[in-house]
Amino acid sequence: MSETLGEERAAAVPTPARGEPRPEEIRFFGTTWVAHDGGYAWRRAGVAVGSLLATAVGALVLRFGFQGLADAEIGAFVTFLAIAGFAVCSALAFQRTWQSFSRRRPPAADADAARSAQGLVAVGFLGILLAYFVRSLSEAPGEALCRAEYEAALSAHARKKPKRKRR
Repeated sequence: MSETLGEERAAAVPTPARGEPRPEEIRFFGTTWVAHDGGYAWRRAGVAVGSLLATAVGALVLRFGFQGLADAEIGAFVTFLAIAGFAVCSALAFQRTWQSFSRRRPPAADADAARSAQGLVAVGFLGILLAYFVRSLSEAPGEALCRAEYEAALSAHARKKPKRKRR
């Protein structure tokens, strides 16, 4: 079975000409985003449904957690702080994820930023899932960024190609 999946994956990757740049693979999509083939539409629908379902399950789990706070009778102020904390972290995680679909962070700052945002991402997981859902309604998450980089690399490769001399 793993050989079949490997063959499908190899078939989905376009075979570039010699020295031509290869497209970057996107999570859940591989390189099907280049020509929108290989089940691209089904994958997009799957990501949309999966992220929305995961958001609903996550919200249900949070609901049980907040119900536990209410049952513990710790007070309305602490419950309000917990709800506000999750809301703010979800909004920040949504914004961070949404921006990552359209621009890359510098590699040097990426490791430090990822480490410092681990808590934010863990608490704001609903925002990340919603960002995936909303983006997958129009394209594969990160497709515009990868497409722009791939087309820039292709045009740079075409410019670098030596021109043939006429005789």
